Amino acid sequence: MYMAYTTNPHLPRVRRDAVRLVKYRGWNMRKVARHIGVEPSTISRWTKLDPTGGWRIIPTKSARPHSHPNTLNPEIVSRIISLREERQQCAEILHYRLKNEGIVVSISSVKRTLRRHGFSRFSQWKKWHQYSERPMPEKPGILVQIDTIIDGDSSQRLYVYTGIDVCSRFAYAEPRSRINTHASWEFINDMRKEAPFPITLFQSDHGPEFSKWFSK
Repeated sequence: MYMAYTTNPHLPRVRRDAVRLVKYRGWNMRKVARHIGVEPSTISRWTKLDPTGGWRIIPTKSARPHSHPNTLNPEIVSRIISLREERQQCAEILHYRLKNEGIVVSISSVKRTLRRHGFSRFSQWKKWHQYSERPMPEKPGILVQIDTIIDGDSSQRLYVYTGIDVCSRFAYAEPRSRINTHASWEFINDMRKEAPFPITLFQSDHGPEFSKWFSK
């Protein structure tokens, strides 16, 4: 991520003109510094950055530090990337898997690592969802939130569909060996049969198991 210490678009040209005053007009650095309104040491630094002597602009560099005391261990970064490339799972799932492996790292660090290595860009083929207005859950069945959780490691994984009514807190769960659109459809139909009230609306996080086709 580019973080400049200034957003002044004219400053690169100001640096070039300052170097030109020193190299071709013969001004000393103190005079140029007073003329522009900076420290003489700044003029000295600019002249060292431009070997052409004032014939090109000097761009503004990023102010981001080269290192940080809390930088992730390269082995952890490598593990995050390898897990991501293995199944293209989201940061939340990767964080859960790392925790099971005994690797202590925050979920924000996982997301930051994925973003820095280009894994968090939206696909141009992504199917966008049209969101209905979220109703007020004034009585049971108006709004039920559904999601999936994962239990176990990659060799023996169990998926659990979960649903909870926002008003009554009635909950229903169903284990599955895999998750997809068809399994999600079966789950909500099973929950409708078990719920002691009719369900009007299901709300999901639009994960891969709750695709656009599932919504339709």
